[in-house]
Amino acid sequence: MSNFLVRARCAGRFLLVIAAIWFTLPAQAQYFGQNKPRYRVQDFSVYQTPHFSIYHYIPNDTLLQSLAQQAEHWYALHQQVFKDTFTRKNPLIFYNNHADFQQTTAIMGQIDVGTGGVTEGMKNRVVLPITESVAQTNHVLGHELVHAFQYHLLINADSASLQSIQNLPLWMVEGLAEYLSLGRTDPHTAMWMRDAVLNNDIPSIKDLTVNPRYFPYRYGQAFWAFVTGLYGDTIIEPLFIQTARFGFDEALKKLLKVDEKTLSGMWKSALQTYYTQLPGYAEKERNIGTKIISDENAGRMNLSPAISPDGKYVVFLSEKNLFTLDLFLADAKTGKIIRKLAGTLKDSHFDAFNAFESSGAWSPDSRRFAFVVYSSGINKLVIKDIAKGKTVTETAIPGVAAFSNLSWSPDGKELAFTGLVNGQSDLYLYQLKTKKVTRLTNDPYSDIQPNWSPDGSQLVFATDRLQYQQGNSVNPLFNIAVYNLASGKIAVLPLFTGANNLNPVFSNENQILFLSDRDGYRNLYGYNTTTKKLVQNTRFITGISGITPYSPAVSVAANTGEIVFSHYNKQQYQLYRTTAAGLLQEPVLPDAINMDAAQLPPLTTGTPDVVNTGLAALNTQPLLPADSFSVNTYKPKFQLDYISGGAGVGLVGNNFGGMNGVAGGINMLFSDMLGNHLLLGGLSLNGSWQDFGGQFAYLNQKRRINWGAAVSHTPYSAGSLSYGGIDTLTTTQGTKLPVDKYYFDVYRTFESRADVFAYLPISQVNRVEAGTAFVRYSNMLERYTTYYYYGQAVAEERTKLPSPEGFNVVQMNTAFVGDNSFFGVASPLQGYRYRIGLEQYLGGLNFQTILADFRRYFWVKPVSIAFRAMHYARYGRDANQLTPLFIGNPMFVRGYSLNSLREEDIYNQNNISINQVVGSKMLVGNIEVRLPLSGPERLSLIPSRFFWTELALFADGGTAFYNLADFSANDTDLPVQTKPMPVFSAGVSLRINLFGALVLEPYYAIPIQKETKGIFGFNIVPGW
Repeated sequence: MSNFLVRARCAGRFLLVIAAIWFTLPAQAQYFGQNKPRYRVQDFSVYQTPHFSIYHYIPNDTLLQSLAQQAEHWYALHQQVFKDTFTRKNPLIFYNNHADFQQTTAIMGQIDVGTGGVTEGMKNRVVLPITESVAQTNHVLGHELVHAFQYHLLINADSASLQSIQNLPLWMVEGLAEYLSLGRTDPHTAMWMRDAVLNNDIPSIKDLTVNPRYFPYRYGQAFWAFVTGLYGDTIIEPLFIQTARFGFDEALKKLLKVDEKTLSGMWKSALQTYYTQLPGYAEKERNIGTKIISDENAGRMNLSPAISPDGKYVVFLSEKNLFTLDLFLADAKTGKIIRKLAGTLKDSHFDAFNAFESSGAWSPDSRRFAFVVYSSGINKLVIKDIAKGKTVTETAIPGVAAFSNLSWSPDGKELAFTGLVNGQSDLYLYQLKTKKVTRLTNDPYSDIQPNWSPDGSQLVFATDRLQYQQGNSVNPLFNIAVYNLASGKIAVLPLFTGANNLNPVFSNENQILFLSDRDGYRNLYGYNTTTKKLVQNTRFITGISGITPYSPAVSVAANTGEIVFSHYNKQQYQLYRTTAAGLLQEPVLPDAINMDAAQLPPLTTGTPDVVNTGLAALNTQPLLPADSFSVNTYKPKFQLDYISGGAGVGLVGNNFGGMNGVAGGINMLFSDMLGNHLLLGGLSLNGSWQDFGGQFAYLNQKRRINWGAAVSHTPYSAGSLSYGGIDTLTTTQGTKLPVDKYYFDVYRTFESRADVFAYLPISQVNRVEAGTAFVRYSNMLERYTTYYYYGQAVAEERTKLPSPEGFNVVQMNTAFVGDNSFFGVASPLQGYRYRIGLEQYLGGLNFQTILADFRRYFWVKPVSIAFRAMHYARYGRDANQLTPLFIGNPMFVRGYSLNSLREEDIYNQNNISINQVVGSKMLVGNIEVRLPLSGPERLSLIPSRFFWTELALFADGGTAFYNLADFSANDTDLPVQTKPMPVFSAGVSLRINLFGALVLEPYYAIPIQKETKGIFGFNIVPGW
């Protein structure tokens, strides 16, 4: 998935393996891992429409009815394309804001800040938050409902199934969802395509599948616009289904009678022909100003710039450090980065920045900077002291759980911002001293991106109220408006009605700068509120933009008038600085709108156009009558999400008898619609009925503390073969045969246990775990005697032998866990992990364990330096009676595992006894320098999409012991030494990630001893 406003999971995301399901069960079953806290409990209701069950807690009835109508309109449009009908009502789950959406339990795994919505395939649930703009919410809804149709179609189509999604490239799935929800006219995607043409970087269709450089949403949308432009929208459903059945190349040959290479050439030609003939096209971008931030000194994405009022500094978001999007402070003149101002690794008490459609604000004296973060399940205001880099304020805003786009008043007393309350976005003021909140607007319109006038008397902002009032309530575009703080009156400026006009800022008392796509491009415009003069200030072929059309991309220094903006070029977002004198001043009429440059070619009219005609008519669709809807109370009910497995039974017989063999297993997952309750079951058989095993568990995720219970029965078996001598066997006919007798003894230990557990996710990083279990261990010893007559088995007997008596154990555990690490190609590369745990065993075994495991990772491009310090110890009556800990395990210290003769030589030549490297306690220390060798382009030395490897230089050390007093013992006179010996090694390893399923680690270790020889070894585990 993309990290930036991805609205659905990758293809195959829903093809869950049962291991992943069990992984979600109790948090304490995860040694490390980040959390999904549930900060608040929402009281959901169900709103029934003809085709949907809407699960929500929206107190705004008008908004709810609007969402229900929109869902039905999207259903009607998508049904025309897919020719499919929902026989059962499809679930839609709405959250009131993105912070609530991040806490959803309907979707397993983390929800990123950039994820706009998710559709999953198990229950075909569409899950999304309400956003700050009506148009954005409606677009995400339309996009996700395309996925609902895609899943439904695959499940019910002949010769296809949910597994067929593996044949569908991600760009094809997501691009279709974008095309069906946005259509052919899209200034944002057209900007990406113009950039590809301008920089001679048009991918082939094969590139879209194999090269992650090409964002599947934008390029996929452009592909579908191209194909439907040639063949009409009626090609969509058969091409989608045929690709799912046979793969993309075969589908092209069957349906379009062309191959991938030919179609790629046609697409490239269409893009080049259309965009190069547009008026004003040039072979080189017309840059304005001085480039100050780019991938030369920061990252490829440099977003939401905010220049200080004195013009000296600029704050911006960047993935400069690769793993996280952080807030940086830079010199506005030179672009030199001064420091990281804030980041989720540096400030782990908050979860993420409100990054993609929000900006921060400077205090009038340029000494403080305010921005918005996600923390404790809501948005919070954070203010940093620029000189000291310290946080001076971190607070929630009373009554406003979701807010964005801060603007600091010229007198320094207030912040203006957009607040999202009960699904409605309005303008608010927050007094910093008194913490008083004032709501300026209260209406169904979307009011976003406020900015103060220099005298503090007005706010300029973007609003969809004009289009909304004109009847466009489905996809209303934004206009620029001015709010008079003294009178409370709003004046909508008559500028480019019918285009999207956003990101307004005052450049002086009478001049407003804003971004508009009025000619299909994304450029900067200026409007003088006194003279009414309107001018175009830039003429970019690509555009001034952030990640989305709603991302702030322009900032003005209040005292100096200097301007910083984000320019999209070569698939990068670069920051430029300019002055008012450096801008174009080309007069333009306020009604001059031409969307030719926003089109996705080809623009043919002779083919059936269901999609774009339907999108244009969404606002004119008749409303469903009120009696089409009903309200129900939400009642959780378990439904099957997932089932897998199989079984077989066999019978083997001979003249003397027979035996049965059974093998197989089944795994099942049940949950309620909101995912608050999970019920998991697994059964397995392997061999005979005594080898039956199973586990059943329940997990309650509804409240802040997650809890559950589990019961399980697990058989463990081992066998030994021995010769019993010569015997005489009498057949059923009375004949006596001399036979050889062999014993095969099968020893089984059965673990039957009942667990109760709970865990408290404090944040995404930290959690507390606790649990208790009652465990019964029992044993069975069976002897299979097989008789051989001249090498042929002629009979078998089974005898039950005496076995050790069983015993009971009560286990109690607790742990404190932290994890904010970021995984690379085969191991963590950035952040930290720790686990501090205690366990108590009572009953048949009586002992305690202590665990302290600390790990730290520092990314210093192109390598990561990793450290681990770990202590594990058993104490108590039976601490020394269990199987001892072996420090030579290659997970701890490589080169001493005794898995080869060369490793045995190390022990023998250095007079090391095995007793010196085992114990009930151990200390381990490790250092690694990790180089991502092959893998993702920006991370690895060798770009590779499929072959991910990591080269590591390591130094390991550790010791195992029973008691601290053992270190001072003198046992040199004993035939076998027992004094603990610390062991050390150094070497190199190569970790190979097999498609995320398995990590293999061949290594070469050099034990640090007097008599040293290098040792080759092998691990099957991700790097620690």
